[in-house]
Amino acid sequence: MKELLEKNIFNHINLTDKEYFNSRSYFKSKKLKRLEVLHLTNVACNNIYFIESGIIRYYQINDRKEITGGFFFEGEWYADLFSFFSNSNTKQTAQALEDSTLLFISKQDLDKLYKEIPKTERFGRIIAEQTLIGLRNKMDDHTLLNATERYLNLIKRNPIIIKKIPQHYIASYLGIKPQSLSRIRKNLYL
Repeated sequence: MKELLEKNIFNHINLTDKEYFNSRSYFKSKKLKRLEVLHLTNVACNNIYFIESGIIRYYQINDRKEITGGFFFEGEWYADLFSFFSNSNTKQTAQALEDSTLLFISKQDLDKLYKEIPKTERFGRIIAEQTLIGLRNKMDDHTLLNATERYLNLIKRNPIIIKKIPQHYIASYLGIKPQSLSRIRKNLYL
């Protein structure tokens, strides 16, 4: 049975078995308990993480309030790409919302992997493009849609959010108060 990382990579590029196992050797494993922090604000994010199981949420603090920026689920990639590529400190904190198992690769090892197996660089580009598209969708949603439309788009893109994410985090992500989200949900499901 193929592991989740292998399936994810092979959905985008073709590697020989030897190339895959060489690529896989660059990844290390990390386990997080529920609500454990993956990284704090003001540290460099030098790793890209693949979520084998669990959920990662990232957030920023503004006026002593947590503002959720995103959720990442099993089979998805997470990194603060700005920090990762610019070698600067991150402005966000990432934490596990449930017990999670992650695979990660450091920037240094990723650069080595790209040199050793050049076609993996194409995979990196595809993941970066998907991240950019996701950020653009989020920006457009927050700019062009009202709260109800943002909520509907969110659950359309990832229906598991309703079952797995606490309502106050969803409200924070949507830029509304939990009470407003309760009203939206009540009106939608009458």
